[in-house]
Amino acid sequence: MKKLAFIYPGQGSQSVGMGKDLYDQFDEVKQMFDQANDRLAYDLSSIMFDGPKETLTNTENAQPALLLMSAAITHLLHNKGIKPAVTAGHSLGEYSALVASNSISYLDAVSLVHARGQLMENAYPEGKGSMAAVLGMDQETLEKELQTISKEHDEVVEIANLNCPGQIVISGTKSGVDIAVDQLKEAGAKRVLPLPVSGPFHSSLIKPAAKDFENVVAEYNWKDADIPLYANVTADKVEDVDNIKDLLVKQLYSPVRFEEIIEKLLEEDLDAIVEIGNGKVLAGLVKKVKRRAKVFSVQDTESLQEFIDWVKEEA
Repeated sequence: MKKLAFIYPGQGSQSVGMGKDLYDQFDEVKQMFDQANDRLAYDLSSIMFDGPKETLTNTENAQPALLLMSAAITHLLHNKGIKPAVTAGHSLGEYSALVASNSISYLDAVSLVHARGQLMENAYPEGKGSMAAVLGMDQETLEKELQTISKEHDEVVEIANLNCPGQIVISGTKSGVDIAVDQLKEAGAKRVLPLPVSGPFHSSLIKPAAKDFENVVAEYNWKDADIPLYANVTADKVEDVDNIKDLLVKQLYSPVRFEEIIEKLLEEDLDAIVEIGNGKVLAGLVKKVKRRAKVFSVQDTESLQEFIDWVKEEA
């Protein structure tokens, strides 16, 4: 069997129509989607298939939608005997990784991330927080610039995601991020792109929601991970259930260290890194770290079959 890493996308990878062909093609996917609708007490799958985009983009819908689709594909691969040696996820994607690592059931995870989305939406006044992607600036220079902006303007602007070389996301007050967009360009960033998000995620501004979220996490049934996963907060492997829960709470307001996770995955002597779920964002990040890395993106029936065929051919 090939040695594989399964990695899972986070919020922003959602798109209207996601999962529809898998739902139509596989009875077990239909069953999982229907069970998720029942658990949430609303028709999430219709929002995934038909939109509108604005409704799907709402954090409380986007998060369970992405997790459900990732969990369904993982389930289909599991039925074919294809399992990862290690997992990881980007922000929300860490919950999909925890499902794949058998630390939490997919239904509990769907319910949990729906609650997480609501808490994140309510953690900071809507429209008062913002995020932006900074391209072409190293971390050390960026940190110095953000410290200067924070001091001179009394605003909160912090690093939120370390995605890959030359791509870092910042988060903070809307005023602070707006100032950063202009100042970082002047300081040498190639581009600074405001992101279409509703809050200052992965920043200290979200920390007030941590205690409530800790209480929510405690409501669910957890166990040690059968398959190790790389945690966003530490970029280290974690399997112990208490560490997992603690790091999920910290993840709300801490930077996502995804570039470091990719680098460690590339040291694992893997046969392939497989992005499981909607979109191809993470596959692109892996290629930015190592252009010749063997990467798959499995998000529909066609890409699923191509990957299964590759595993069988190479077995």
